Amino acid sequence: MTNPYQVPPSPAPRRRSGGTITTVIILAVIIVGGYFALQTVRGDDGKPSGSASATAPPSAKPTAKDPGSPESSSDTSSAWKVGDCGGPDPAKAPDGYKRQDCSATGASFKAIDIKDASILPGSIQCPPGTDLMIQVSISYGGGTSSGIPTNTVCGRNLSNDHPGDAGAGGGQLVQGDCVTSQAKEVACGGSGAQKVLGLVKTQSECPSGTTDPIRLTMGIGRPYDVICTDG
Repeated sequence: MTNPYQVPPSPAPRRRSGGTITTVIILAVIIVGGYFALQTVRGDDGKPSGSASATAPPSAKPTAKDPGSPESSSDTSSAWKVGDCGGPDPAKAPDGYKRQDCSATGASFKAIDIKDASILPGSIQCPPGTDLMIQVSISYGGGTSSGIPTNTVCGRNLSNDHPGDAGAGGGQLVQGDCVTSQAKEVACGGSGAQKVLGLVKTQSECPSGTTDPIRLTMGIGRPYDVICTDG
């Protein structure tokens, strides 16, 4: 017999769809906002807008901890080719450089090689005779002070001043250069100068004649860890 005082259970509540609608609205806002943000970076033709930039010192000298590391740089074009010339860019003084006609008064160096850019500066090795290294970057949104590295220009001075030549005391460290006992590159012939006989990964790879191998601190991307010198 049915209990006349029994209260029937309440029906299960229906699922509300408000959460789903809110999620859809949020996703729509994110998509639309992302689209307009992308348009601010792109030009009217749909391509990235901005300029390439690069700055470099007259001679990218190595440091005691990581000999041969190039400096950062900036320029007005990333389309460098071997044989192109460049010089100081007054608009980006004191470290800016730009491409110039080789016969132009302001031209000071010629590109002897073009290397891909790298987030590991020590991994970029320019050929012997490189007096300066310019890392070319492209900037988005019209910026000129920094950007995404695209290439590294290995340059040789148009003048007779070539610090990158072996033994001259500048440029990247190469066989035939000289260093101090602290691995600082110096011109050969000076007091305390030790001749570089090889640049290798392990001491056992040093050539005969090595009397004072210098083990460097770890350098990510650098192709050598030991400087073999004649002491």
